[in-house]
Amino acid sequence: MRIIPALIALAVIAAPAAAFPAVGDKAPGVAAVDSTGKARTLKQVAGRKGTVLMFFRSASWCPFCKAQLIAMNDKAAEGLASRGYALVGLSYDSPEVLAKFAAERKVSWPLLSDPQSKVIDGWQLRDPAYAVGNKAHGVPLASVYVIDKKGIIRARLMEANYRVRPQPEAVLAAVDALSQ
Repeated sequence: MRIIPALIALAVIAAPAAAFPAVGDKAPGVAAVDSTGKARTLKQVAGRKGTVLMFFRSASWCPFCKAQLIAMNDKAAEGLASRGYALVGLSYDSPEVLAKFAAERKVSWPLLSDPQSKVIDGWQLRDPAYAVGNKAHGVPLASVYVIDKKGIIRARLMEANYRVRPQPEAVLAAVDALSQ
């Protein structure tokens, strides 16, 4: 299984150069509401070992996001939970949009709503390609962060092209690599 570590390395190398939170950094704050409208922080939704935080554009109109959410739900959520990590998604979608998607796809892990993109901006992940007035204004760059129980970023998986997403197997491999 040499391919998985290579995929992780490729995902990290392919990430655009910017001041995104890096491996070893303290994770910026996360305060958002979940799909039920309940206020949540990263600490409140963390698993016993930490959190896998997935920033995605939209569960409503982005087909790449929907595919990624479905794949993570079907192929990674249980595996991450069994490893002690909570899977959490975050987008600028409203709680209603997230609740609808979660109900349709049987997503039981938290989907957090950041409609003003405050968390997204705090992580410096706002996609600069979309101007005010564009429906995509405020979306994050698609990325996945593995954050330990102390709030330290232990892995970042990110691609320069929003159509390409870290695969569930690569996310699981990143978490497994922390145990070695």
